[in-house]
Amino acid sequence: MNDGLEFGFSADAADVAVRWLQSLKSERRMAAKTLEAYARDVSQFSQFLKDHLGHGAEVSDLSSLTVTDFRSFMAQRRRGGVESRTLARQLSAIRSFYRFSERNGHFRNAALSGLRTPKLPHAVPKPLSIDAARKVAAGDVFSTGETPKWVEARDRAVLTLLYACGLRISEAIGLTLNQSKSAPLVIKGKGGKTRIAPVLPRVREVLDSYVALCPYPLKPSEPMFRGVRGGELNARNIQLVIERMRGALNLPDTATPHALRHSFATHLLGNGADLRVIQELLGHASLSSTQIYTEVDRAHLLEQYRKAHARS
Repeated sequence: MNDGLEFGFSADAADVAVRWLQSLKSERRMAAKTLEAYARDVSQFSQFLKDHLGHGAEVSDLSSLTVTDFRSFMAQRRRGGVESRTLARQLSAIRSFYRFSERNGHFRNAALSGLRTPKLPHAVPKPLSIDAARKVAAGDVFSTGETPKWVEARDRAVLTLLYACGLRISEAIGLTLNQSKSAPLVIKGKGGKTRIAPVLPRVREVLDSYVALCPYPLKPSEPMFRGVRGGELNARNIQLVIERMRGALNLPDTATPHALRHSFATHLLGNGADLRVIQELLGHASLSSTQIYTEVDRAHLLEQYRKAHARS
């Protein structure tokens, strides 16, 4: 369950940690990447305690740690170059571990309530302009004569899914042949949450083009996008495609596969789409996650005002 990670806890505390991870997977249905991060965070905490206490922390140790002990762990991570966002997640993982332990009668510790979550820098998504997003999704710079036509068609299809459907890169490259034939697309996102994504004529066109050109047999229930050797396509391939396009299209470093998803949401909002509809299309569990795009849209309007106003 801990994917090869070793806990520095004693046997009794390590058993609680494994049960906690199992509950996150089976009951909370936590996304695999988040689950891996949480497991790693508590593993690092356990290794710190092993050095800090001089032995693998037992259940009795975990219940008697002080605010100073927890702060020492955070300070050590900070000295190691860990940024506030990662520290905040690590503290969240530790709190989750302790909440599980208290609910199940293993141990509790009130000292955690005395810790403040590190302040996070206010990050606003950086979408591409409508023109840039269209050029990236259209793949006008793909035809170099060196890349196989089916690979060009594959990359164009994936990028179109990111911008025209608002998919995450993992959702796009994980699309199966069966899924691609439905309209709208039925997407299983983070936490196993299912949502629908629109299929515009352009989306259908690029998907059909890729399927027709792909030299490898595509099984209906397996990811349809293949690497050059026939294996499943890796997200890094698409990241490299966009990196190459930055120079050709004079795009900023913020132009990434995920920026196309940001562009999808921002451009919908700018054209009058309802925030609740955008929330559903993105698969956000909370409206607060979607509301950040109102700030992006507002910032864009102010920038256009500053450029256009005679007295700016």
